[in-house]
Amino acid sequence: MTLVDLAKRRFIRWDRRLTLTKRQQFVFVTILLAFGLMLTQLVPTDWRYPMTAAMAVVAYLLCAFALRDDLNGVEWLTLLILPTLFTAAVALFYFLLPVRWLTRVPVVALYSVGMYALLLTENIYNVAADRTIALLRAAHSVGFLLTLITYFLLVQTVMAFRFPFYMNALFVGIISFLLVLQSLWSVVLDVRIGRRVIDITVAISIILTELSWLFSFWPTQSTLIVLCLTTTIYSTVGMAQQYLVEKLYKKTVIEFFSLSVIVFVLIMFATHWRGNL
Repeated sequence: MTLVDLAKRRFIRWDRRLTLTKRQQFVFVTILLAFGLMLTQLVPTDWRYPMTAAMAVVAYLLCAFALRDDLNGVEWLTLLILPTLFTAAVALFYFLLPVRWLTRVPVVALYSVGMYALLLTENIYNVAADRTIALLRAAHSVGFLLTLITYFLLVQTVMAFRFPFYMNALFVGIISFLLVLQSLWSVVLDVRIGRRVIDITVAISIILTELSWLFSFWPTQSTLIVLCLTTTIYSTVGMAQQYLVEKLYKKTVIEFFSLSVIVFVLIMFATHWRGNL
């Protein structure tokens, strides 16, 4: 018997002795991650970014443990992308807040609520991949909302570092690809990631990458740039999801496109054309 087989047997025996329900396990994972998030503020400044990377890895492992019963194949990637990036996004954004517990404690509380809702959402996706359940529509709404929040926080963090334009484009492209991929897969829940999902993901990621490249030279506040990028991912992914489920109508396209136009016009008016801020 190999060492791996022995480890699997012991894990299965231990797993059978676990008496916590799945919801209780979700609460336990959420509490551990919330505690880890607060711990990032107590370590020296030089350790904060390695600590954030460690938090993201721990989030992946703990969420994989909580959802372990039905995880198969591509779900090890698609179901765990959002919890991992959501944790990294909040942890990175945490450093941008004022050094006061009065502002940071509410963020930890909101993170806890978001992570618990996210675990419930991913669990619904996990179950719905095998059979149809009534809560799937609600899960799509929650998952999409948390995707947008994660995207906004991550891109806001990237812009806050004031990287060169090519680094902005690179980071935004990677973030966009991962979040768009899981968001599109969640509406089809296939055993494998289909060609249509990959093609649309690449197309949307290229659009967002090019926009981030362009906005790197745009003389306006970074928050407005991030808002425009977030609106773009909302519109493009929203239309792509409707297309994948064959419910993309003219009215839907107009609604999504109109929002993007409105936000872009607002940014045009808020731009200081005489120089960068």
